[in-house]
Amino acid sequence: MQVRLPAPLLLLLASLWRGAPGASELRYPPGKIAVIGAGIGGTSAAYFLRQKFGKDVQIDVFEKGTVGGRLATINVEGKNYEAGGSIIRPLNLHMKHFVKVLGLSGPENRNGLLGIYNGDEFVFEESSWYIINILKLLWHYGFSPLRMNMWVEDIMDKFMRIYRYQSHDYSFSSIEGLLHALGGNDFIQLLNRTINETMQKAGFSQKFIYEVVAPAMRVNYGQGANINGFVGAVSMATADSGLWSVKGGNKLVCNGLLYASKAQLLSGTVLSIEEKTRPKRTGGTVKLYEVSYNSASGSTTDMYDIVLIATPLNRNMSNITFRNFNPPLAQFSDHYHQTVATFVHGRINTSSFGYKDPSHFYLASIFTTENPKLFINSLGVVSPVQNTHEEVRQPMGPAVWKVFSKEPLTKEQMNLLFSSYDSVKEKKWLAYPHYSLPNKCPPIILHDRIYYLNGIEWAASAMEMSAIAAKNAALLSYHHWYGNIDMIDQEDLNEKLKTEL
Repeated sequence: MQVRLPAPLLLLLASLWRGAPGASELRYPPGKIAVIGAGIGGTSAAYFLRQKFGKDVQIDVFEKGTVGGRLATINVEGKNYEAGGSIIRPLNLHMKHFVKVLGLSGPENRNGLLGIYNGDEFVFEESSWYIINILKLLWHYGFSPLRMNMWVEDIMDKFMRIYRYQSHDYSFSSIEGLLHALGGNDFIQLLNRTINETMQKAGFSQKFIYEVVAPAMRVNYGQGANINGFVGAVSMATADSGLWSVKGGNKLVCNGLLYASKAQLLSGTVLSIEEKTRPKRTGGTVKLYEVSYNSASGSTTDMYDIVLIATPLNRNMSNITFRNFNPPLAQFSDHYHQTVATFVHGRINTSSFGYKDPSHFYLASIFTTENPKLFINSLGVVSPVQNTHEEVRQPMGPAVWKVFSKEPLTKEQMNLLFSSYDSVKEKKWLAYPHYSLPNKCPPIILHDRIYYLNGIEWAASAMEMSAIAAKNAALLSYHHWYGNIDMIDQEDLNEKLKTEL
């Protein structure tokens, strides 16, 4: 039976609603939302915003370059290769979901054999026989490799709670709060200790850290064992099996998310954001954000209810001015670490690595330890993105090698690494933060309805971390808009969700 409320009671409820703080402004869905940046963070944010706010909200995504951001490919000898973020873990559930719903394919990458080089010799060389690798690792490092697997697994088990929290629509207003909800004080301590100190305290040998852990940091983040413990653990997790990438290039995920979100892509450089007060048709005023940007048609401005910034607030990457905010918005001088990816089609100079006979050299990837005389972080054979299912092997003939270094390679260095080469392509990246202690993550909430996604990179930089930050920001903006404070920064969520089952 349908019950009708008396008219006086309806008027009373309406007046109470209008009197609630912010209710007159936030009663209806937002009209327009701006997302600045069309990398994996920005396009994920557009996708999640559409899911939460519905079909009637206009979502504009600003991008000054190409869709994909730091996910990009480079053409060598007529084929494309991953030049930016290149690997996805089996437990990256957001990325797996994106690939599935977008109809993309993600076959497993089968990497070739690995060697770890210290500048004088290989301290470890992988064998094609699994049992021999186990025996080698036990001989060199005792039980440290097995203990490392358990240590990383324990951290990842706690980290995986984020998917459950987000599936129930819970969000967090700071990176530290998010990490604390996942792993308590242990995760906060990981942020403020180096991976070297963290693993020494956990009982790992210095030899193992120097020869196994540091090389993984160098290839993944261009830095050594002095980075924070949390990003170090994430980096060690990428040593897991089953790593994969998207056939055709990981940047296809960004294009697909943008299409699925039904967002409007605006090609242009965002110059400034300013808070404005505008009159409403129904009376009163509303606060909006004026976004000024340069496009092909000239300088333009537009008004938005909510703004999500999904590009690093670093002057070398996005020089956005925040105008007339009182108090002024925090300005960041976050330092991003340059890495240079050089793609070389040629033959490796095996004698530089101690192999006089090239036919005896069978490694497809070389990681390096921290040694001042080493000018590369790693090098390895790569497959084109169109053929990620093919096994990577060290061929006798020419191959495409991907070399990571801090600085561009000189001709003399190229001649040391390669006996011959016929094609060289170089890509400089401000790829990830320069990690140093003490580590403090930038805020997520820059203003009432301005949210910053890239602060999560200061905990760890990865495609999946950007997707997690995007969903968190989408949920946070939704809950702020509708006043759902019980869905923000809740304590003991793990136990609470257990009791709800």
